[in-house]
Amino acid sequence: MNYSLAPILNAAGIAIYVSLGLTALYGVFCVILLVRQISQKRFMTQNAANEFLDQIHEDIEKKDYESVINLCDSPPYWSKAVPQLILVAMANLERPAKKLRQLLAEKFERDILADLEYRMSWISTIVKSAPMLGLLGTVIGMINAFDKIGNMQESGGDPSQLAGEISFALFTTAAGLAVAIPLVMAGALIHVRIGKLQDSVQEHTGEFLEILEDSRKS
Repeated sequence: MNYSLAPILNAAGIAIYVSLGLTALYGVFCVILLVRQISQKRFMTQNAANEFLDQIHEDIEKKDYESVINLCDSPPYWSKAVPQLILVAMANLERPAKKLRQLLAEKFERDILADLEYRMSWISTIVKSAPMLGLLGTVIGMINAFDKIGNMQESGGDPSQLAGEISFALFTTAAGLAVAIPLVMAGALIHVRIGKLQDSVQEHTGEFLEILEDSRKS
């Protein structure tokens, strides 16, 4: 008694297309979320950063640490990386400059960069998985096509009708690549943005620590 694999293969094909669609949506979601997170952590312009640091400089020269804390904890700044790190520094003023610098670097790596890298790893996973899902869909489609060829030899039929099914099967590979390629480009863009975030945070926290050290000596 012969059993047809067509129902199982058709269901698997549909599942793969659904998986590709969900994978694409999640990839886009991760990209948008990462771009938004990075934008929130950075100052919009260098002038905005300079204005913030000038205010910090003025308050530290007055030894008005409470104003520094209030400024960093105010709505325009509480989501940005540098003010968050300054708050950590304010809570650890008793530490020597070298250890304070190390503490801020570790805090930045652990609380900010680690979260960004975690979401980047999901984008990398999607980039690797989408072409494989597409290839799996093509293989299943080809198996289904050859299964129908075998049935045609027994029951008769026009083999030319299989051309559409084979084309449809190959389309899944193209769909997988169509998901992966834009995400590769988006991932490269996000890596650049993360690099710029690191550079700006290092520059601005370095300026803050110099201001703080000069205040301690005076």
